[in-house]
Amino acid sequence: MDAPAGVPIQLQRGPVMTTPERLTPVLDAALDGTGLLLDAVTVSPAGKRRVVRVVVDHVLPDEGITDWPTDPLSLDEVADVTHAINAALDAGDVMGEAPYTLEVTSPGVTRPLTERRHFRRNVGRLICIVGAGEIVTGRLLRVTDDALTLHVAGTKKAPPHDVELALGDVGRGEVQIEFNRKDAAGDEPDDSDEEH
Repeated sequence: MDAPAGVPIQLQRGPVMTTPERLTPVLDAALDGTGLLLDAVTVSPAGKRRVVRVVVDHVLPDEGITDWPTDPLSLDEVADVTHAINAALDAGDVMGEAPYTLEVTSPGVTRPLTERRHFRRNVGRLICIVGAGEIVTGRLLRVTDDALTLHVAGTKKAPPHDVELALGDVGRGEVQIEFNRKDAAGDEPDDSDEEH
């Protein structure tokens, strides 16, 4: 309905829409100097509240070869960054007035590996690579600026061997969960001290 001439129209605004795009600069600022980076952020409704899920990861050097496993985030690191993020969200108006629950976590093993840094984080793990029309499963040995090296276990038809894949040919990777993995050296547990 049109208002009579000269009468101001009053617009009613709904609640502030919080989107990952609006949150990203605030979260990046909260993480600055922590040695962690923002991996992902989602905002989803949960009844009358919203759930803000923030995934953080260690910052790794941009270039060079990674051929050693990286340490996972510690519980203390997650707790510290949760406090920093919570303080940053409370200090600004990016969340609006509606209540929310903050969840901060590290990337899980089920996260698809799609970026070089994802592969670098998983050196030493058994992964499955899909890309260039083939599927390769092997232990990730090394990540360079432009390639991955996997150690593929032997089969009846082929001996164990290393495979190098260009990062540009890799579509995605997935970490394979291992429940009974031998130690990193591939040795069986030492039973020499057991009494017989």
